[in-house]
Amino acid sequence: MLRSLPESTRPPATLHRRTLQTHPSPVLELANTSTMPYQYPALTPEQKKELSDIAHRIVALGKGILAADESTGSIAKRLQSLNAENTKENWRFYCQLLLTADDCVNPCIGDVILFHQTLYQKKDDGRPFPQVVMSKGGVGGSKVDKGVVSLAGTNGETTTQGLYGLSECCAQYKKDGADFTKWHCVLKIGEHTPSALAIMENANVLARYASICQQVCVLGGW
Repeated sequence: MLRSLPESTRPPATLHRRTLQTHPSPVLELANTSTMPYQYPALTPEQKKELSDIAHRIVALGKGILAADESTGSIAKRLQSLNAENTKENWRFYCQLLLTADDCVNPCIGDVILFHQTLYQKKDDGRPFPQVVMSKGGVGGSKVDKGVVSLAGTNGETTTQGLYGLSECCAQYKKDGADFTKWHCVLKIGEHTPSALAIMENANVLARYASICQQVCVLGGW
C-alpha cells in the first residue's frame, strides 16, 4: 500500500525546475543552439560556392526558367499539331529550334529544363544541347523524378518516386553538362487535404532529393 510522505520530507515542488536550470540536458542545450548540430557538415565550402554560383546564374536579374522538358506524350501532341511525324529526330529539331530561333531571348533565360532524351541530343553543329544552353549564358538541366504514386492511408494523396539511384543519375548528368534538376511533388488541395501525413511525406522526399543533388553539386528545384 502506497502512503504519502509527510510534508516535512516531501521534495520542494520546484526541485525539478531548478535542476533543469542548473544542470540542463544535452537535448535542451542542442535545441537552444543556433549552430548546426552535426559534427560532419554535409557540404564542403567549395561545394557550397559552386551551388551558390549556379543558383545566382539561374535567378539573375531579368532571367527565368524555360521548361522544355515535354514528355514523350506531350511532344507527340505538339508535333501532331504541326503535321510532323513523332520521331526522335523531330524531337531534336524541335528543341534546336526552341533554343536557337531568336538570340534576343538569351538575356532572359537562366535555365532550360530538358527531357532526358533531348539532354543527350545535339545541335546540327555537333554541340550537345546543355552546351548550347551554357553558351547562351544559361544552365541546362533535366527532370529526374519517376512520377507520383498513391500514398497509403490518405484520401487520394500522392508521394513521388525516384530517390533510388538518384545519386548516380545526378552524377552522370553533372558529367554531361547539366547543373540543375527538376523534381515534381503534388499536394492535393481540398477541404480536408493536404493531410499532415502527405505534407510530411512530401517534405521529407523533397529534402532527401535536394540533399542528394547537392552532394554532386547539382542544384535541385521543384
